[in-house]
Amino acid sequence: MASSTHHLPNSYGTTAAPPPTPSTQPNPLPSSAASADVLSRLLHRLPPTLSLPTRLSPPPTTITTTTSPPLISLSPQNPTLLTDLLSASCQFGFFHLTNHSISPQLARSAESDSLSLFTLSNDQKQIHFPKNWPLGFDCDDNEDDDGTSSDSFCFDSACSPESTELSLSSLREFTREMEKVGLEVVEALSCAVGFENPVREDPTRVCSLMWISEGSPGNTTVRFYPYVVGLEYQIRCRKYSLLADSGRVSDSPRVDSILVTLGDIAQVWSNGKIKKVRGRPFPSFEDGSNNNNAHCISMSLLVTLPLESMVSPLLPKLTVNNGEEDNQLNKEDDDDNGDTSADTREDGAFKFNSFSFEDYAWRIYHERLLLKDPLARYRI
Repeated sequence: MASSTHHLPNSYGTTAAPPPTPSTQPNPLPSSAASADVLSRLLHRLPPTLSLPTRLSPPPTTITTTTSPPLISLSPQNPTLLTDLLSASCQFGFFHLTNHSISPQLARSAESDSLSLFTLSNDQKQIHFPKNWPLGFDCDDNEDDDGTSSDSFCFDSACSPESTELSLSSLREFTREMEKVGLEVVEALSCAVGFENPVREDPTRVCSLMWISEGSPGNTTVRFYPYVVGLEYQIRCRKYSLLADSGRVSDSPRVDSILVTLGDIAQVWSNGKIKKVRGRPFPSFEDGSNNNNAHCISMSLLVTLPLESMVSPLLPKLTVNNGEEDNQLNKEDDDDNGDTSADTREDGAFKFNSFSFEDYAWRIYHERLLLKDPLARYRI
């Protein structure tokens, strides 16, 4: 698969999982977290077929609530953009974006390209999109309750197949345009919330992934991968299910808007100030409103990190006032479900230990244990 300017390392083969990335922790992890990461590294060395359990279904008692997330205009003429972003980030962890640069025609053409991928045979999928974790074609061999399995494709921003037989020009253009919007959101979010944006000085500090998955009633399997922000273009009136800090929610659709979710990396960067969504949104079929489109796909653009990255809070620069350092982070109280990600610790105090992005990404991708907050082990 061709790589782009912002790409993930292409060093992992198809018969062995990638080796762990050695890292030095600025803040030592608690012994329990350190032990868990040692176990993760050991499992990381196992062949893919022996690595980790692949499926845990949510308990039947899970309650889903429907909510209408804020509608935020990305227009430069919007005087309340930063205020709106701050409010949505601290209260919900997701919102709908309007007045963006993505045209409905481009989104529909990209969807057409994506749908064509699922008409290929499994052999063709493997040939055109070989697995190079997390890139390539992934087939979940474990069937869901209705006897179906879940296929997905993960592309870098170039969206280039191994073969020239397939043309994905619309999907490629759509991915590039969505990436631009995602980077705009990261910049505005850093200004609104008050953390340093690493992309300003070095664009290679982040990369983008386009994740395309199948969705159908009874088939709710989804691969999880950590990210800063996720973008899902709302092509039609369809609800999406999200696992937010406040619990399982179903968002009210807004056609031609972009559903933006804030991920676990954004929560760490903000030092726990904002709420997050665990994993990617997935089409919801709970109310039967999607019967006319019972089988659909999900196209998620994730602004994420290169595998070799370290993750840690990006506190704003300290300013000197009368000889005393003054940190400008605001304190946010959050009592939802006992979540302490935005507690009232002293301003400027780190609320997360630093950790290896590769180890973290590998663990949640294979375990899919997101009913329990995967960041809990790194909290101070």
